[in-house]
Formats: sequence, structure tokens, C-alpha cells
Amino acid sequence: MTDVHPVSIWDRERIWVTVGATALIFLGAIEALAVTTVMPVVSEALDGQALFAVAFAGTLATSVIGMVACGAASDVRGPRGALYTAVTLFVAGLVISGFAFTMEQFLIGRLVQGLGAGGQTVALYVVVARLYPPHLHGRIFAVFAAAWVVPSMIGPFLAGAVAEFLDWRWAFLGVAVLTLIAFVTIAARLHGVDLGGGNALSVGRVWLRLLLALVVAVAAVTVGLAADLPPSTGWPTAVVAVLIIGFAVLKLLPRGTLRAARGLPSVVLARGLIAGAFFAAEAYIPYLLMEQFGFSPTWSGVALMLGALAWAGGSALQGRYGEALGNHRIAMTSIALILVALLAVLVTALADASPIVIVVSWGLAGGGMGLIYPRLNVLMLAYSERGNEGFNSSALSISDATGSAMAVALAGLGVATLGGGVHAFPVVYAFCIALVLVAAIPGLRLGHAAEAA
Repeated sequence: MTDVHPVSIWDRERIWVTVGATALIFLGAIEALAVTTVMPVVSEALDGQALFAVAFAGTLATSVIGMVACGAASDVRGPRGALYTAVTLFVAGLVISGFAFTMEQFLIGRLVQGLGAGGQTVALYVVVARLYPPHLHGRIFAVFAAAWVVPSMIGPFLAGAVAEFLDWRWAFLGVAVLTLIAFVTIAARLHGVDLGGGNALSVGRVWLRLLLALVVAVAAVTVGLAADLPPSTGWPTAVVAVLIIGFAVLKLLPRGTLRAARGLPSVVLARGLIAGAFFAAEAYIPYLLMEQFGFSPTWSGVALMLGALAWAGGSALQGRYGEALGNHRIAMTSIALILVALLAVLVTALADASPIVIVVSWGLAGGGMGLIYPRLNVLMLAYSERGNEGFNSSALSISDATGSAMAVALAGLGVATLGGGVHAFPVVYAFCIALVLVAAIPGLRLGHAAEAA
């Protein structure tokens, strides 16, 4: 009788890829969250307060370029080289930032790091497409989601402790060392594995995509910086930048995305709208709790932990029962949970009710995000063919990044226009509710790609 070994993301063929890839995503998330904590210390130490915002916005800009470059490279030559290059850039950026003695040097590191961070995620998605059978995609993306969510609970605390008791530089150099270890783990297993190539893209087409990615990146940063301008200047600047993004992004997304065509275009559009609604709302949860309900900064951050835990739980549920639940049910359940949470926060802010409602509600929102985020990854790969997984993966990541950046910036402009204060919060959450309602349109048009083979 033949000994049959069950196929899973933890079997002998895939365990070290699973471990290494999950570690890379975990460390990328740790760094992204940690830098928010240590940036005030960095800007003071390097006398770079004037470049504080650019250190964040610049990384976003180069990450979009990295997404497109690694997507194209993965489609042409396979994801191995793209992944190796992206990790190298990510580590190099961390080292440059960690050893910087001026804010300009630190900024260069952040720009290089962004190239690697954006490309790394896209390349890992293509590795999943090439190495894992379709029925395991839900499981691996659930693990990836948990690897991103867990750092949201421990990353800021660890970064603060490192900056306070060691040196802020170790918040970058320490992640660089750990990233190299994780990279060796996955590279050793991928060595010699046929990850294939695919479509032969013309040089002109690749350069056009990179140019458009640069335009999208600069416009997205402009929207972000517009939030710091006076409303009379900020709104026209933001509107023009959003229009530029809408025009430039057409060639970087599947045809029919902006009109919510059925299938892959709706998957990509739903990702951007849901990401924008959730992250714009979450950005103002601590502000709301401190300004209106007298929470301390520490406790306002702790209030978000329930949402993070629920996200991890929702991801695990999707990974185990996603096929049984189905795309339509997952999408509508997720959108309903996020919508109920946003409505509860809005009513609480208007009625000055108990802040416990906000904390519990954000758990519902996190659970909704945990259900739908990895499912959209699964659907993206299900709609992909060998040779275009890189393009589709970069499209999903670009929609995520630009949707989040634009929504947060527009919410910030709304708050600035109203002069801040407690009366501005309802506007933010009404805006996010509108985004979720619009997301229901592509949510109903995700289709039923053959996720399980």
C-alpha cells in the first residue's frame, strides 16, 4: 500500500517556502509599523523635521514602481529573480537608513526600501501561483494575512522599546539582519525549482508601465501632501492629482476595472475601495478616542488590538472554509460587517455615546477585512494565467496602495477644511461609509473563478 502524504502548505515540498515567505511579510509589516513609532526620534536626531512627511510619502511612491517592475519581470522571467532583487533592495534600504547621519541619507534609504517592499509582495504572490496548487491559495494567504496583522499589535511597542533602550538605528538594522535570514530560508528551497517565465513583453511596453507607475506614485504622494496644505489650495491639488491617477492607472490595471467589469476587474476595484474605507477610518479611530473621549495615546492604540485580532481570526476562517462559503457570501458578509462597524462609530461620535461601542465595532470591521482581503488574493490568482500573474498581482497591490493613500488624504483634507475637532469626525466616517457602499458594486461582480482545481 502506497504511503500518501497529504498536500498542504506545510508539507515537505513547501514548508520552508511557507516559513520564509511568511517571515518576509511579517518583517515587512514590522518595519512599516515600527517606522511610524521611531520617525519622531529619527527626525530629531538627524535634524530633519522638514523632510518628515516625505520620508513616508517617498516610500509609497517607490513601492508602486517596485510593484510594476517586479510584476513585469515575474511574467517574463519568473518570480525568482524579481524576488531576489526586491529583497536585496529592501535590505539595502534598511541598511542605508540605519547608518544614515543626515536626513537626506535616511530619505535615500527609505526610497530604496520602498522599491524592495513593493516588489517583494508582488513576487511572493507569483511564487504562490507557481508553487502552490489552487486549493491551497486560501490557506497560504490566510497565513500571510496573519503575518501582517500580528505586527500591528507588537510592532509599535517593540520599535519604541528599541529606540528608548538601544538606539533607533536598530529598528532598521535589526529588521535587515532578520530579513536576510528569512531570505536564505526561502532562497535555499527555491533554488533549482522551475518557476517558469511567461509572456514576452516588449521593452517599450515595460518602460511605459514604469513611466505610468512613476506618474501614479507622484500623484498619490501629491494627494497625501495636499492634506497639509490650506483647504483652498489642498482641494484643487488633490482633485487634479486624483484625476491624473485615474488616467495613468488605466494601463496598470485590468481592462474594465474603473467600470467594475465582472471578474478580475471587480476584484481589483473592490480591493482599492475597501482598503481606502478601512484604513482611512482606522487612521482616525485613535484621534477620535483621544479628542472626544479622553483616551490616552497608549489606550487609544490598545483599542485597535481587537480589530487586529479579529482580522487574524477572519483570515483563518476564510482559509479553512472559504471554498464552502463562496465568494459572494464572503464579499457581502465582509462589506456588511465593515458597514455596520462604520455606522456604529459614526453614531457614537454624533451621540457622544460609550467609546466601548467603537472598540467592539472595530472588531467587526477587522473580522470583515480578514475575510475578504485574502479572498481577493485567491480570486486574483484564480483569474490569472501562467505568464500574467505578475501583472495581476501588481494591479491588486497598486489598487490597495493608491486606494488607501487617496482615501486617507481626502479624509485628512475634510478634517482640515472643518478646522479639526470633534465635529469633523462624522464627516470622515460618512465618507468611509460611502466608499463601502460603492465597494458593494464590484463586490457583487467578483464572479466564481475556479479557485479549487
